[in-house]
Amino acid sequence: MDGGVSKILVFGGTGYVGKCMVKASIKMGHPTYVYGRPLTLDTNPSKLQLHEELQSMGVTIIQGELDEHEKLVSIMKEVDVVISTLAIPQVLDQLNIINAMKIAGNMKRFIPSDFGCEEDRIIGLPPFQACLDKKKKIRRATEEAGIPYTYVSSTCFAEYFFNHLFHPHDQPEELAIYGTGDAKVAFASKEDIAIYTIKVANDPRTCNKTVLLRPPHNVMSQLELVSLWEKKTGRNHRKVHVSEEEIVKLSETSEHPHNVQASILHSIFVKGDTTNFELGEDDIEVSELYPDFEYTKIDQIIDSFVANPPKLEYTAF
Repeated sequence: MDGGVSKILVFGGTGYVGKCMVKASIKMGHPTYVYGRPLTLDTNPSKLQLHEELQSMGVTIIQGELDEHEKLVSIMKEVDVVISTLAIPQVLDQLNIINAMKIAGNMKRFIPSDFGCEEDRIIGLPPFQACLDKKKKIRRATEEAGIPYTYVSSTCFAEYFFNHLFHPHDQPEELAIYGTGDAKVAFASKEDIAIYTIKVANDPRTCNKTVLLRPPHNVMSQLELVSLWEKKTGRNHRKVHVSEEEIVKLSETSEHPHNVQASILHSIFVKGDTTNFELGEDDIEVSELYPDFEYTKIDQIIDSFVANPPKLEYTAF
């Protein structure tokens, strides 16, 4: 089920998550716009190339800053759906987006930059909790503004975390296991996360709901994941357990952003914060919502990952 063709505007549309959202939107037939920082003589050549690629696909790219209020309002009046994939340092800049949408008054759906742990259900270590609190502030501002929304959360970007967990380019003899390694974790490929997001953005069933990304075949503990990795690669690793106490200490003593990274690892792999709570009445599990969509399973992700490990990139999570 969907609401037909929508004009979709993506913030952060040239980033790790955003470019997947933009490509999924175009492929699904939606007129698609990207709002991004103005290009300069110092712009990375790879970003220039991405701009050209997106434009060749039919994407309209608008250059501007997030504090250009009148420009934001005029753009909002031309689109139906806004998806934000802004990274953690820019999370609070979404208040400018919300203000512009409220004034424009025509928005059918807003999807703020979540796509990770479910901030309304968990409590992280202080460095990570500070990030979650910013995301919660955006949610509450969206609701107070009366803007129709969908929150998409509670998963790990498989490619990003597999790169962190396995270090395939280095082929290490040891692998770190966080805590006991038994906590269940929900994973999804970034392309599937993008497709699901475009689907829910246009689905009347998901309006003012939280959509959780917990595909059943993609919920696995770190120890189960390592076992599958070893089977696929034919290599055995020494497992070095990093205790919960050690991770907590790292979150307290490491410099930023390493303290945040330690806190995220604690939340996901020690506490199991992507799976350790029950769904509420306003929650929907995405694979139940779209049972006919054949999502990419962990087994398939690892197969492609072993054959061609992706470059480690920063994610908004």
